[in-house]
Order: sequence, then C-alpha cells, then structure tokens
Amino acid sequence: MKKRMAKIVSLALTAAMVVPTTAQIVAAEDDKEIVYWNIATESPDKDIVEAAVEKFNAETESGYTVTSVPTQNDTYKEKLVVAMSSGECPDMYSSWSGGPMFEYIDSGFAQPIDDLYEASEIKDKLLDSALAQATYNDHIYAIPYLNVSLAGIFYNKDMFEEYGLEEPTTLAELENICATLKENGITPFALANGSKWTGSMYFMSLAARYGGLEPFQNAVAGEGSFTDDCFIKAGEKIQEWVNAGYFPEGVNSLSEDDGQAKQLMYQETAGMLLCGSWYTGTFASDSEEFYQKIGWFPFPAIEDSDADATIQIGTVGDQFISFNCEGDKLAAAFECAEQHLSDEVTEITFANNKIAPINEAADKITDPVVAEIFEAAQNASEIQLWYDQYLPPAVASAHLDGLQEVFGLTKTPQEAQESMQAAMDEYLSQKAE
Repeated sequence: MKKRMAKIVSLALTAAMVVPTTAQIVAAEDDKEIVYWNIATESPDKDIVEAAVEKFNAETESGYTVTSVPTQNDTYKEKLVVAMSSGECPDMYSSWSGGPMFEYIDSGFAQPIDDLYEASEIKDKLLDSALAQATYNDHIYAIPYLNVSLAGIFYNKDMFEEYGLEEPTTLAELENICATLKENGITPFALANGSKWTGSMYFMSLAARYGGLEPFQNAVAGEGSFTDDCFIKAGEKIQEWVNAGYFPEGVNSLSEDDGQAKQLMYQETAGMLLCGSWYTGTFASDSEEFYQKIGWFPFPAIEDSDADATIQIGTVGDQFISFNCEGDKLAAAFECAEQHLSDEVTEITFANNKIAPINEAADKITDPVVAEIFEAAQNASEIQLWYDQYLPPAVASAHLDGLQEVFGLTKTPQEAQESMQAAMDEYLSQKAE
C-alpha cells in the first residue's frame, strides 16, 4: 500500500499543484451531503450530469443530497491526484478507467459495488464491454455512463466535395487528401497538442494500424518493448506529417481545453480533426448548422500491414463513476450514479449525439454520424483503451511527454520510445518488489 501511495504522491509532486479547497474535498458539516467530482463543465456533458444529480436529489428517499463539483478536464486529473496523495478524496468521482483507476482502487479510494450492481435496475442495461472496463480483479468498481467514444476523423463534407475528395479507406488515400488540402491553403488536421493526449490519438491509431494490438499488450506485460517497429513507424509518420505542414503552426502550444482545435474547423482553415467521438456532441451543441457539414470515418488501414483494420481506439463508457464512501452513503451515491443511465437522462445523452453504453443504444440513435461510430464500435474485433488511461500513470506521462517532443521535432521517435520503455521497466521492477 505504501509503495502505491508513493507513486501517487510522486505524481502529485510533478503535476501542476492545483490544490483543491477544503470545501471541495470535505463534505459539509451535515454528513448527509455527498460530494461528487466530475469534468462536466460544458454542455452537453454538463446537461447530462446536472440532470442526473437533480433527478436524484428530487426523488431519493435516502436522506442524502449530492453536490456536483465540475472541473475542467486537464486540471481535474491533477486535482484528483493531489487530493488522493494527501489522503483525501470526494465521496464519488468520475475518471477514465484503466491504469489510474486501478491505482485509485489499490490505494483504497474506490469501493467494490458488486452487491449494489447485482440488486440494481441497471444490471441488465449496461453493455458487457462497458462493464468490463469498470471491472478490476473480478470486482466492479465503477459505473460507466457518458459515451461510447472512439478515435476517428471528423471532416468538412463541403470542403471534401469542393476538392473532389472521398472518405479514405487506406493511409495513402488519407495522405492524398492531406496533400490536396495543403495545396489549397487549408491545414489538413486541426490539432491542439498542448494537452498532449490529443496528439496521442494519432500515435495510437497509427501504431494499431501498423502492428495491431499485440505489440502494445506485450510491452505492457513485460514480454515486449515500446521500441517495437510499429511504435517507431507511428512516430516517424507523425514527424513526416509535421514536416509536411499537415498540423497547425505551433501545434504544441495550442489548447484543447480552450477549444483551439475546434475553432480551426469552425473557421474552415482546417479540414479534418482526429479525436474522440464525443466531438459529435461538441459540434452539435456549438452549432447545429455547422454540424450538418460534418462527416466521420474510422482511421484507415495501412496498405502493407496485416493488422486488423477493424481495431478501434477508445472507451465504452468514457466516464466511470467510482465511490469513496461506505454503508448508507455508498448506497445513496450508487443510486445517484444509476440516474446517469435512467431513461430520462439517457434521452438527453442521445439527443446530444452521444452514445450511452447501454444495450438498447442502437434503437435510440437517430443521427447518421453517431450511427456510423456505433457501427464501427460494434464491428471492432477489439477496442483498445486510450494509452494514457490504460497505462500506469508514470508510464503514461513518459508516453505523453515524449510524444509531444516528437511533434515538436525535439526528440526522435526512437528516443521517445526508449524513454517510455524505461518508465515501463521501472514500473514493472517496482511492482515485482
């Protein structure tokens, strides 16, 4: 336990010190308050979470009241780690599953909810794949609720029509599109990589298309290496695109949280945007008129690769609510989490072009772009969780830091991957002690 806590503490020391206030960490003097941290600062996520919390507060007979404390994405990650490193944690909080969630569980900041889930109304409602990403060591620790999110490429249909472009099925065809857009003064890809995880979408997609998922799985298990050819080729392709001008100038200084990537799409100075499929809700919420111009396609296959091109990168849930309380309070917090999957709240989810991770999702999707995304998810042989969420935090940080330097041309792909592998070796060594 002490070693695991030390890892979280070291993360906090290296993170920007965004220290939460006592009011945010500690429940009010009335112990009937449940403090709920989340990242729902903007619509449509804000609408979904607020509806669930308001429904719980209005209908519950538990005597508890939930207080939602939303925080912007990147700040939230740091805030959560800092809070846990000091031995504090809210009663319920959302995260992204994978490595960080497992660290929280091992450190005692998440409780198993198997019994509550078995007796709940959502027992037969959640997709099996969503529940799998909420499970650790054969126990359920979280409720997935927000979206089935895949990494894919959004594009301006009007722009494609103007230049005689079609959705690509191969990487060569995608690069031809990039070259055409560039020749006409348009930046091919809108990318704000100040947050680092946005650039990782390109790397993950390329690595999966070059080598499938086995090299990644082997590297994580200590049976392979993050210097495998598929990772080096992914980094080299990114630098080839940087040199070709396929990304915005100063890409590493642009902020995703400030909306600088989507603004390039709105200004129509960029033609495509590779990111998570939550962007359907973002585009539609910002401008329904602009959203009508948007098309989507999965990352294309690489011609000389044997990798399965149905593999997708993403998450079946997108946000997962975990619980740091016990007894009656845990039961009430779980009840609030259930409301995120209620018919009334999922109606808001689907109306905002998101895909609630529930079995009847296909029957509730009316938007053609969202339908394409869900079809890609259903047809996927595997869905790999985002590296920065799947990997142990220290390894994820090495991945994101090194890759940002690859985008900045200050590190070679080989150097970046060696740094990532060194972090993985250290983690595995500590874990074996």
